Amino acid sequence: MATVVQTSEEDAALTVVRFASELAWADAGPETAEPQVNRLCIEAQECMVMGRWLDLASLMLTSADLIFSKVSEKDLECVFTIICNLVTKSGSPDESLEMAKLISAKIGQQPNDKPALRLKILFNLYNLLENPYSRFHVYMKALDLAFKGKAPEHIIPSLKKIESFLREWNIGIVEQRELFLAICNVLKESKSSANDYFKFLTKYLATFSREDAHTLSEAKEEAVHAIVEFVKSPNMFKCDLLDMPAVGQLEKDAKYSLVYQLLKIFLTQRLDAYVEFQAANSTLLKSYGLVHEDCITKMRLLSLVDLGSNESARIPYALIKDTLRINDDEVELWVVKAITSKLIDCKMDQMNEVVIVSRCTDRVFGQHQWETLRTKLATWRGNIANVIGTIRANKVVEDGSQAMQGLAIR
Repeated sequence: MATVVQTSEEDAALTVVRFASELAWADAGPETAEPQVNRLCIEAQECMVMGRWLDLASLMLTSADLIFSKVSEKDLECVFTIICNLVTKSGSPDESLEMAKLISAKIGQQPNDKPALRLKILFNLYNLLENPYSRFHVYMKALDLAFKGKAPEHIIPSLKKIESFLREWNIGIVEQRELFLAICNVLKESKSSANDYFKFLTKYLATFSREDAHTLSEAKEEAVHAIVEFVKSPNMFKCDLLDMPAVGQLEKDAKYSLVYQLLKIFLTQRLDAYVEFQAANSTLLKSYGLVHEDCITKMRLLSLVDLGSNESARIPYALIKDTLRINDDEVELWVVKAITSKLIDCKMDQMNEVVIVSRCTDRVFGQHQWETLRTKLATWRGNIANVIGTIRANKVVEDGSQAMQGLAIR
């Protein structure tokens, strides 16, 4: 097998050109191959002398597909390291971007062939680039390759840095929308990333906050996916989907209005509303892969949360039993489940059969919740002011007492 060996007599780029062209013409025989190899090498030298780095990159990539099929991964990485390094020689950001587009397009042509290595090469290219938009373009190619090559595990760790990437790239809303959608496509392939998938779905939908009806319509399918993911998830109990225009458009949509109604039930209503909805729309739920028993479990917990936020923090066992449609001996079990899920903080008064709630999770955080928070803050501020006033008054009395004692001693 041929191996890339850089000699002191040839530039690294010229070595790659010679190596690739010899592979490309290996079956043609020496008489045919040698003139072709020499021609390509001369052309490469001319590009280097004249600083035509984009043309040189194009020349070096001509036989890239052949290289992928005939050489070891070590040699492949070496070859593409040299090709990618050409972006550092570019004299302008525009030329560097064009080179990055050319190289990343070639690397992504066969995503199912050595996807892990191809992604490694793309990340090497990313790190060599200085222009933020060029980096963004290469990262998008990496996401596409990970999706098509079914290799999400190689790019998912980088998603933790997305916020810092966004600050660095400084891209517009449309590019952010493309980014979040591409990330969602990758996360669909990873069964262990359901929460992250939902998080980036909501980020995607949030980019439609100021769009017209036509543009909003682009987000319908993803809005439905977000609703289904929320309803299906056993550990998500609150979200802001109802406040998003991309989701709100479904309310009067002929095809998806029932899906919107289902979301509204899970975020604002109790178990009885879900049971009634399921009885009329069981086929719809099954078509989205929703399991009735799982939905009942989640709605019982959400109904208990709703009781805690609307019953003056004291919930009779009997009310819990009726609302959750459970037996007497199951009441405390469901309260414990809600505590374990961190939905409520409470104490169970078993003698009086009352649950005393001290904290309750809000399923949505809208105008009502802001007003409640404002009231609580005002109360806390007043209490703190009273405490400070009491401390100051006590201090004045204490100082006066000490002064009187001093006069008496004299």
